[in-house]
Amino acid sequence: MTASTSSVAAVATRPTNRRGWRARLILWRVPLSILALCLLPWVLPSMALATNVLIYGLLAVGYNLLFGYTGLLSFGHAAFFGAGAYVTGIAIAQFGASWYAALALGVVAGGLLAFVIGILSIRTRGIYFSMVTLALSQLVYYTALQAASWTGGENGLRGFTVGQLDLFGWTVDFLDPVTKYYVLMVFAAAALWFVSRILNSPFGAVIEAIRENETRARACGYHVERSKLIAFTLSGLICALAGTLLALHLAIVPLDILHYQTSGMIVMMTLLGGAGSFFGPFVGALAFLLMEDVVSLWTSHWQIVVGTVFILFVLFLPKGIWGTALAWEARR
Repeated sequence: MTASTSSVAAVATRPTNRRGWRARLILWRVPLSILALCLLPWVLPSMALATNVLIYGLLAVGYNLLFGYTGLLSFGHAAFFGAGAYVTGIAIAQFGASWYAALALGVVAGGLLAFVIGILSIRTRGIYFSMVTLALSQLVYYTALQAASWTGGENGLRGFTVGQLDLFGWTVDFLDPVTKYYVLMVFAAAALWFVSRILNSPFGAVIEAIRENETRARACGYHVERSKLIAFTLSGLICALAGTLLALHLAIVPLDILHYQTSGMIVMMTLLGGAGSFFGPFVGALAFLLMEDVVSLWTSHWQIVVGTVFILFVLFLPKGIWGTALAWEARR
């Protein structure tokens, strides 16, 4: 084989190798993500930070299913996050429910709320969709504020602590930070597997088609509104799961969890990590929470610094940290 023939063969096989690399990454994305989360507590400065990255990363994963993969910009996902947390806390504090029953109730409540809000909002488009979700989310916020006998009002929900978990005859010390992290990680891992199955299914192809060209997807015979509603509900379920995990972790539910600032934070985490990338939401949550922890030591106006970084990312790295890293690797 001549030198020219060898060079042509190398150029021809390079795209194939790149496609193979991306295919293997998609195939192993769940186990690799779980492995990264297992190592997270040992590379971060504190276990508390690792637990927050786990929970808020899962929250951003749920939002990413709607925004990154379906192309719908919602400003109301704090409602599902807070609904999961509040229902879990109320079930334990006021009804004495077991932790697993309270967790299940929180996820179901968040999913039902997402279904209702989805029905009311998915027929709008663009900024109107975003504003409708924001308005309905604020309605949930003010409902929780007024229902002080259930939610604690401005003081938030307190008075419940899960000290031990009974798992198939085993008693787990949930107050131990390391044990707590890995218990919560089991639910995060199950959610990652669930999201991966959605994305690999025909339904995953449909929502990505809607993101790329809604008009063409409708012309191809797909029921766009129904697909949006399903994606919206599934996204709310995952965000509600993150809320239940936060309630179990903190043993309190602050009212701010339902505020529109929380919805904005979810959007920022997703964009910082990389919307439409599988592991990007965890990277975005890590970047956001690290900046908050470090910059807040220097100034109480840490939001200005984080907001500036966010603007720079939107302007110059729109694919986010993880999305840009994958794009650079693909071009090599």
